[in-house]
Amino acid sequence: MAEITFLNKPVTLVGNEVKIGDTAPDFTVLDNELNEVTLSNSVGKVRIISVIPSIDTGVCDAQTRRFNEEASNLSNVEVLTISVDLPFAQKRWCAANGLENVKTLSDHRNLSFGEAFGVYIKELRLLARAVFVIESNNKVTHVEYVREATNHPNYEAAIEAAKAAK
Repeated sequence: MAEITFLNKPVTLVGNEVKIGDTAPDFTVLDNELNEVTLSNSVGKVRIISVIPSIDTGVCDAQTRRFNEEASNLSNVEVLTISVDLPFAQKRWCAANGLENVKTLSDHRNLSFGEAFGVYIKELRLLARAVFVIESNNKVTHVEYVREATNHPNYEAAIEAAKAAK
């Protein structure tokens, strides 16, 4: 498993670590209207999955904004931002900030995504900061488990991976 810290303290990640070359595991999360969303809902597109602990924090806010901005310049790429925030909070945040190029999805109900991608932080019931790029055929081409959950991911590496993905 990936080893990370949260506020410089080691935490336990639950689930299966995803690696480049793996077939992306399926999951079920909720959209802002409480509809179930699975990986197959975006099949045929390249996906950047941006994982954040909470939309209401500075780094998570910046990460979501950055991928929203980048998404407008990428064709056939869908950006999914996943956290354990309630769908209502995600919807409110998106409306207040005018973001239209990312889809916010909630894993609060059963941590399906968190366990499938090995980003569920046991001690906090949050998701660890991570970025995955998944090709249209569900092959994983980029993985970053951010070692310190309060730091930014490598945006450039994720964007380049998305541009190179099929």
